[in-house]
Amino acid sequence: MIRRAAWWLPLGLGLLVLYLPLLAAGLASVNASRHGLSFEGFTLTWYRQLLVDPQVGAAARTTLVLALVSTALSTLLGTLLALGLQRAPWSRRASAALDALVELPVVTPDIVFAACLVIAFSLLRGLSAWFQPGLLTLVLGHVTFQVAFVALVVRARLVLIEGELSEAARDLYADGWSLLRRVTLPLLWPAILAGALLAFTLSLDDFVISFFCAGPDSTTLPIYVYASLRRGLSPTLHALSTLSVLLAALLVLGLERVSRPFDAPEATP
Repeated sequence: MIRRAAWWLPLGLGLLVLYLPLLAAGLASVNASRHGLSFEGFTLTWYRQLLVDPQVGAAARTTLVLALVSTALSTLLGTLLALGLQRAPWSRRASAALDALVELPVVTPDIVFAACLVIAFSLLRGLSAWFQPGLLTLVLGHVTFQVAFVALVVRARLVLIEGELSEAARDLYADGWSLLRRVTLPLLWPAILAGALLAFTLSLDDFVISFFCAGPDSTTLPIYVYASLRRGLSPTLHALSTLSVLLAALLVLGLERVSRPFDAPEATP
């Protein structure tokens, strides 16, 4: 009992640090009091105001379109990148260099990445007016960091399924396309879906890169929240934060579900 109690203390403290701010925001989102910390009754007024706010609706549509388009592009490119890294006959030194290049965007601070994107888009605007700050630059900016996450997730799965299965398919006279279509992709799709969900979550959550790449008509929800905080804290922001947390929780549960390995079928006597 003493040993079990010793484990409950750090576990409880960790969960308290993680979820106390979220619980506070959720409680404030249903508090009838507009200002102050006193609870004056349960209400859903702030959620109703949030749903009819045109600025929130426009920001939500931009955020959703941005997440869907950037996730689709980054999933395709990240999967192809993982296949190229794993299947191509790279030397050990070249493979290590390529791994470092793929992992670099994951560990690069967002502010550094965003500043580099600003410079890159300013150079591209000299070639075409398409690269003015807006939805296109937002999509390209998100894809640049999402690809690395998708590639890492998909390649981790590739390492597990490569080897005997590919050799067995080759022994059965499967060509490269048949191997990819009938063996690799069916076994790889949980990792592809997991990478897509991760990229989608990162896109919804991103602020720094979106702030540097957005235009006046391409405001995302994180940018809207930041601008609203500068004008003053509103209970509708608590409602928006609570809904965002619930959406992120659903995505995390979905990511965990598709990433879980399939249970082996029980042998019948």
